Amino acid sequence: MLQAGGSLLAFFMLALLCCWLALQYARKRQLLDQPGERRSHQVATPRGGGAGVVAALLLAAGAAALMLPAWRVELLVSALALALVAGIGWWDDHRPLPAIHRLLVHMLAGVLLAGLVWRDGGGPLWSLLAFALTVGLINIWNFMDGINGLAVSQAALVAMFMAIWLPADLAPAAWLVALACLAFLPFNFPRARIFLGDVGSGALGLLMALLAILVVRRGQGVAPIMVLWPMSVFLVDAGFTLLVRICRGDRWMQAHTEHLYQWYIKCGAGHAAVTLGYGLVTLVCGVLALKGSGMDTAWTLLLSVLLWSLAGMIWGWRRSMLIATSQRRGNE
Repeated sequence: MLQAGGSLLAFFMLALLCCWLALQYARKRQLLDQPGERRSHQVATPRGGGAGVVAALLLAAGAAALMLPAWRVELLVSALALALVAGIGWWDDHRPLPAIHRLLVHMLAGVLLAGLVWRDGGGPLWSLLAFALTVGLINIWNFMDGINGLAVSQAALVAMFMAIWLPADLAPAAWLVALACLAFLPFNFPRARIFLGDVGSGALGLLMALLAILVVRRGQGVAPIMVLWPMSVFLVDAGFTLLVRICRGDRWMQAHTEHLYQWYIKCGAGHAAVTLGYGLVTLVCGVLALKGSGMDTAWTLLLSVLLWSLAGMIWGWRRSMLIATSQRRGNE
């Protein structure tokens, strides 16, 4: 126990160092996110800090691959998928790329994780679901990375719930992801000294997909749909916002400030308050998921539909109220 605790502490210190180095690099290269109508911050802020999170995790994956030959293929393929998503994000942070180029790399990463599921005996259906989940969560975390601490705190919380579901030999993977996120948090919350950037947001989405896949394939008595419950805040806000924009005929891949959390900011809420509020909802959803994870699959599907339908109605109600408030303020 003491040895495991010491290893986790050492990794946390490594992740802190990597995040600090990412901040120094961004400052030196003048990688700055400028304020604008499609952004929720008011001052130019360095970006690309997620490179520190990714670097620490890739170093850990490399060390684990050397020490755990039985898991070497899975570790190396997962690390490759992470490096691909982070790499295209890193490129985009330096020189913006067309959305289709990023999407193609995200799909390649999805193929890699789907291949691991297939190799594990998952068959075509589970492999296809793994592919869709990977591509979806990469982009959801990118969409939702818009205010201080939100994306990284949500990833840390989700990883903690995944660690609880995973068996003892796999739980450290989830704890390492959570610790890497927590190491970045002081640089990004409550005041943002640096943003995750595309290198970090996309990587976190991939990591959430990887952990969810691990829980489904190796978790003990967990109904598959329940692994999505701790992500409900992001799934609902990103999903319904995307649906509204598609129905309206907008260019849905274009940057915008129409998510519910962004409407809260427009109406005067602070970044810290919104991030903490989202975190509280995630804690509630995660605890409910833990309580209900052993239920019959049919019941968990029904409860999931009810949960997300109710959440969607609340989302629509709050969004309409916030838009009306924002419009009144604009007319004053």
